[in-house]
Amino acid sequence: MEESKSKSRRDFLKKFGLLSAGLAVSPWISSEAASPKIEKLTILHTNDVHSRIDPFPMDGSRNAGLGGVARRASLISQIRKEEEHVLLLDAGDIFQGTPYFNLYGGELEIKLMSKLGYDAATLGNHDFDNGVDGFSKQLPHANFPIICSNYDFRNTSLENSTFPYKVFRKGKLKIGVIGIGIELDGLVEKKNYGETIYLDPIIQANKYAELLKIEEKCDLVICLSHLGYKYKEQKVSDQILAKQSSNIDLIIGAHTHTFMLQPEVLKNADGKEVKIFQVGYAGINLGRVDYYFEYARQRKTSVATSMLISEDLDQQV
Repeated sequence: MEESKSKSRRDFLKKFGLLSAGLAVSPWISSEAASPKIEKLTILHTNDVHSRIDPFPMDGSRNAGLGGVARRASLISQIRKEEEHVLLLDAGDIFQGTPYFNLYGGELEIKLMSKLGYDAATLGNHDFDNGVDGFSKQLPHANFPIICSNYDFRNTSLENSTFPYKVFRKGKLKIGVIGIGIELDGLVEKKNYGETIYLDPIIQANKYAELLKIEEKCDLVICLSHLGYKYKEQKVSDQILAKQSSNIDLIIGAHTHTFMLQPEVLKNADGKEVKIFQVGYAGINLGRVDYYFEYARQRKTSVATSMLISEDLDQQV
């Protein structure tokens, strides 16, 4: 029976690329994953989907046949059947990129995210393309919170409509989530963001991460970041945020459309590990990070992969 369970776990990891990607799985994960002393959390995430509802057309281009909300929904549904504790997140730029946005102003995108059961999302710069009012207009269709920790929306239609942080409970686990947006000035037309005030991302991230880890006693703190992975100039990025942060465990990135097969691991301001992960754009990939919390030894480990959304999934799920 135990051998059958072990084989089942191996087959699952192979199916979703956790072994084929060359990721090391700690021995205690495979032998003790069913133990009540270990809590497992599966984080699924997207970024920069840009209104890509359908797969890319089969036109011979680089991304031909990839992506598609229906396939993503099937994969997410399958994972939820196999995992008890799943958190689904998006790091912004939900809007802009296909005629769906031009026709429906983001309504379809938000409705589909609600249908897929997203737990939370943050705002990207393109989510202001129809102005603050344009995004606010779509919020009644959202069954999930929009988390913005460094945008002050006072005197705009988004006032009191977003959250600086949220705490999610999954089994025994408490997971804190914050959202950090990019500087809008020079990137977004002033008329589109109006009186929105941009607050220092490093200061705000550390402020709320400390609140979540110390006061709320969260087991894990996640930052949904639309800063961008890295830049040649000294512009604030995920890498800079990671190095200057405390209490953040995982940065789910966006904006630079960076395709990463595995998270990058950096040391934060306290010398502790923080992971950065971003999975491209247009819903071509679904990011997955599995955390294992072992309370007896007071430690956590993780494995991660970027899962390609392709026509192959039509037969797999």
